Amino acid sequence: MAPTSPGPGAPGAAVDSAPRPTPPGVLESLDARLRQLVRREGVDPQRDTVLVRQLAERLVAEHDEWSMTGAVEPLPAPEQTVGELVARVAGFGPLQPLLDDPAVEEIWINDPSRVFVARHGRHELTNLVLSRAQVDELVERMLKSSGRRVDLSQPFVDAMLPEGHRLHVVLQGISRGFTAVNIRKFRLQAARLTDLVQLGSLPATAAAFLDASVRAGLNVLVAGATQAGKTTMLNCLAAAIPGGERVVSAEEVFELKFPHPDWVPMQTRQAGLEGTGEIRLRDLVKESLRMRPSRVIVGEVRAEECLDLLLALNSGLPGMCTLHANSAREALVKMCTLPLLAGENISARFVVPTVASSVDLVVHLGIDVGGTRRVNEIVAVPGRVEDDVIEIEPIFERSAGQGSEPRELRWTGGVPHRPERYQRVGIDVHQLLNGGGLNGGGLHGGTR
Repeated sequence: MAPTSPGPGAPGAAVDSAPRPTPPGVLESLDARLRQLVRREGVDPQRDTVLVRQLAERLVAEHDEWSMTGAVEPLPAPEQTVGELVARVAGFGPLQPLLDDPAVEEIWINDPSRVFVARHGRHELTNLVLSRAQVDELVERMLKSSGRRVDLSQPFVDAMLPEGHRLHVVLQGISRGFTAVNIRKFRLQAARLTDLVQLGSLPATAAAFLDASVRAGLNVLVAGATQAGKTTMLNCLAAAIPGGERVVSAEEVFELKFPHPDWVPMQTRQAGLEGTGEIRLRDLVKESLRMRPSRVIVGEVRAEECLDLLLALNSGLPGMCTLHANSAREALVKMCTLPLLAGENISARFVVPTVASSVDLVVHLGIDVGGTRRVNEIVAVPGRVEDDVIEIEPIFERSAGQGSEPRELRWTGGVPHRPERYQRVGIDVHQLLNGGGLNGGGLHGGTR
């Protein structure tokens, strides 16, 4: 008599806890039936995800009943099959698990067989392999909800996905061989400056100083490299704006998300098929001044819109923006250079002193080798210029640690050049920098 293998419950049985994948033929059949149902019911998959899931659950339940008769192949994991169907029809297919993974910060496709992700500031090559048709379908589906397009006349596009993630596409022909796709996920790790303290990005004293500076109406420039956390810092700074003020923001695509009762966010628009209707960032900065703002926020300045922002700040209107730069000093140099792109009649003799008198603080961010984002320096701009060089006053700098100890952001002893602006809102900035806290009560949270 041949020996029998132990049953699933026997002591010697090997138990595989991981669910087996749905057989490809069954999945394709269910996918086709679900799409037919969605079309028949007139459902918008991206807007009515809950309804799509209900239809998928119904189909999988029917399949399970039929499998008991032996008419169809049984499903090893019905719940997993429902998730796969919803991802295919209402989500973004093979990319959906990466979009749902909270540890993934960014996803990019160099070619269909090379899909990368960033986790904790580090790059990883995934084992996901797509086809050219899948990439094209994913791009089309992602752009559908944004109202933006990409074609031969407009080979790159920035758009916002429904979950708040930013999409950037470079069409094949501009990128060699294949369409290049970047998805930068919106991950709300910090909503206020206190959250940045808990994450180790800056100490409590520096956070209290920045909170007080925003309340006092200082103009703040946030600088750093790509993925250094500039938008997160800008969100946290904006959350410190008093609730009685009116905020108007301008961005290329909506990325800012902060709590405020009186806030008008605006984003750019690309030209239509006729080549008309484009709304540039510079147009939005000008338009914001007609909307009775108490504060103006520009998501990122990178071209001639810098001139319009400078003119607004120079008129006494408080504001904030971000900028790509390697240091606080280089950020000011770039602020002096970008306005020159606005026209030949704009000269450095006008721009340099305007920058010196308009920018009050520069917050420079960096990302270390371990992927941790930190504030590297906070400098004040006293407003003085010598030999076309803007003077700066370091307030916080990272000092070198001993041995393997990390560098710490410490107060240098410097103070901002307009203490009276802090006094107007009841803040003793000298006491605050000496460790006295913000009015003795720590940082503010939420809207005010």
